Amino acid sequence: MSHGLSSQGRILVTGVTGYIGGQLLLRLLDEDYAVRVLVRDAARIEGRWWRDRVEVAVGDVLKPETLPAALAGIDATYYNIHSLYAGTDFHDMDLVAGRNFAQAAQAAGVQHIIYLGGLGNPQDTLSPHLHSRQQTGAALREGSVPVTEYRAAIIIGSGSGSFEMIRYLTERIPLLVSPRWVFSKIQPIAIGDVLDYLVGALQVPESKGRIMEIGGPNIMSYADTMMEYAKVRGLRRAVLPVPALTPTLSSHWVGWVTPISARLARPLIEGVHNEVIVRDTTAATMFPDIRPMDYHSAVELALSDLGPQSVDTAWMDAQVTLDERGEGLQVERREGLYIRRQYRTVESSPECVFGVFAGLGGDCGWLRFEWAWRLRGWVDRLVGGVGFRCGRRDPSEVQVGDVVDFMRVEAIEAGKMLRLRYEGKMPGRFWLQFEAQPQDDGRTQLVQTLFVETKGLLGLLYWYAAYPAHAVIFSALLRAVSQEAEECSAALREIPGPQAKGAQV
Repeated sequence: MSHGLSSQGRILVTGVTGYIGGQLLLRLLDEDYAVRVLVRDAARIEGRWWRDRVEVAVGDVLKPETLPAALAGIDATYYNIHSLYAGTDFHDMDLVAGRNFAQAAQAAGVQHIIYLGGLGNPQDTLSPHLHSRQQTGAALREGSVPVTEYRAAIIIGSGSGSFEMIRYLTERIPLLVSPRWVFSKIQPIAIGDVLDYLVGALQVPESKGRIMEIGGPNIMSYADTMMEYAKVRGLRRAVLPVPALTPTLSSHWVGWVTPISARLARPLIEGVHNEVIVRDTTAATMFPDIRPMDYHSAVELALSDLGPQSVDTAWMDAQVTLDERGEGLQVERREGLYIRRQYRTVESSPECVFGVFAGLGGDCGWLRFEWAWRLRGWVDRLVGGVGFRCGRRDPSEVQVGDVVDFMRVEAIEAGKMLRLRYEGKMPGRFWLQFEAQPQDDGRTQLVQTLFVETKGLLGLLYWYAAYPAHAVIFSALLRAVSQEAEECSAALREIPGPQAKGAQV
């Protein structure tokens, strides 16, 4: 048997701003591969923590003149590009892009192209999306570079389009009115297992030139996936089949009740019309050490990642435009979380800013709307929660695990970040996070973030009902923390010489 590519070989990864490409990049870096990424706009990856660990090539697969430099010196490459958002012409664009890339890879002397396509019997009448995914694989094979093409059905992982559609439909709709196509058979696979196969192709040269179907151990209907998701989440759900509901109507319905746009939902829904199960077991034979997890475990794993720690905050921060006062607001829904992030530029050191938000609660209180915080605690106690415990271990110092009134310290970075998790009763989970980010001009950017994970329809209603009050109370809290920090810095500046220095420390 010949040897696979060592971690010294140079790999090009495309589509790193997408779900699969982004997850794949992290796995390759974790295994110490030398990676170059191809992006159309380098600004899109500024601020990501891995930016300094990769080479960056700027190019576009629809502009073949930009590809030679990106592929120069590359041993193997992952092709993770599709044109779903391009509208009805996405099939033609995918074919042109695939051919451009195959020709450029051949000219550059690339040894291996690895591609993840869509599962489905090519003898059937496939949906436009699935057909395009398989035709893209054929376009990549038109060059002389050997291609490993995997074909998968829906991928289970937080951030996957298919999984997010399952998540939001099940969370938000107690009675799922569904067309009969939701009973078509599918074979879902966990994202971790997909990554195992993708990276495994580098080490198994026999995979070159092969088309391999991959899937988890469970063959189930799309309705089954929603019912099993509900079971994991502790939700009661039922499916009501209806005789006719076109993909167009279904996609608009999904676009209305979930954060997934109808434009993206339609090709995913059309794909569910086809039975997508593994018929060829070549992958299982070629990679005997990969044993895909069952659907229930995959959902549990995906949901275990749900929380602030799973959100790439540095990248999102880089996308915000602040006003002339140094203030900004960002609200979004992402991977099961509602996120409300506010920014304020403070005329103070990060140490002073951190000291203020690290001292919230207890005898110091919450600076503004103290009555509202206490009212929330009283209501929580009435419904069986912990209530407003009015206390903390130390008036100024905090440690992970400390109680702060009805919250608990979940994470802390001294002088930089504090995250509190709400422990009261609510339909979901709630986190409040503060960050003190030093600026080049000596000021500090204060970032306050609310993370809300809603559970079921009641959780969704809670988010929207509480949002106006949250907007007022937490905006006031942000301003109060800023003011306290600026007063702290002003007081320290009045302390002469060494005393001021010691006080800041």
